[in-house]
Amino acid sequence: MVDMSTGLACLALALLLLPPAAARRRFASSGIRRAPQPTGGSPTNTGSPWWTAGATPLLTGDSSRRAGGRSVPRRWPLLSAHRAEATCLLATAAATLLGASAAIATGILACTILIRIRRSRTDRARETGSADLLDALELVIAELQVGAHPGAAAESAATDARGEAATAFAVAAARGKLGGSAADGLERPTSPIAPELARIATAWRIAEEHGLALAELLTAARTDLHARQRFRSRTTAALAGARATATVLAALPILGIALGHLMGAAPLRVLLGTGTGTLLLPLGATFACAGLLWTDAITRSVLP
Repeated sequence: MVDMSTGLACLALALLLLPPAAARRRFASSGIRRAPQPTGGSPTNTGSPWWTAGATPLLTGDSSRRAGGRSVPRRWPLLSAHRAEATCLLATAAATLLGASAAIATGILACTILIRIRRSRTDRARETGSADLLDALELVIAELQVGAHPGAAAESAATDARGEAATAFAVAAARGKLGGSAADGLERPTSPIAPELARIATAWRIAEEHGLALAELLTAARTDLHARQRFRSRTTAALAGARATATVLAALPILGIALGHLMGAAPLRVLLGTGTGTLLLPLGATFACAGLLWTDAITRSVLP
């Protein structure tokens, strides 16, 4: 039984450290893009697990950034399928070796780590996308101020911009050429910068419906977006201490178990070998993880 658990743990570690296949890396670096999704419906994502919901696909139209004429592919998502399999194998190994209570505690800890990593990736994507959107807005405003048509300005920004902003302005320019509303193309509910794009779309729609100067509205929207981004950065930096304190407090039980072993109290024997311990171990893991997620929810609620 111990040998089986050791084998499962080694297999889980191998899955965690497994790099992408060489063929997939070559395919990603070739610049080939995925075929566009059919219009009139939502993208097909019925088979995706919950931990990859909202993650940016690797081979989308905006999956690479232009840097000096080269196509630079994005890194693979941290929450890939083999990491989920490794989490399940770790829980299975813990259940085989230490019992059901250890497996439950391992699963709770693994899910909490996956959720926090996913949120961290989303925050980084939003920060990068906001910076790209500021650059794209500057290009659009410059084109409008020299008398360019809004559709041509959006197309120019889509050519020179990067990331989600380039995709949004490309769709807006295409809608404008087809006689539709460019503002509708700027709205992307699944994008990491959906709130920022929604504000730009609102300003664009007001200019279309009431005949106002689009350059002035976009300038005001860009100023507001820049102020929000600066406030978000300052608030995130100010809350870093609170988040670090919450992480340290959540890890204190592990330090307590280690100190108990040094004192000869054998806390793991109590947690894994008694009826009360089998209840306290998953309960303690639940409280610690709930505290971390609660702290994240409180600190994220003050961010714009």
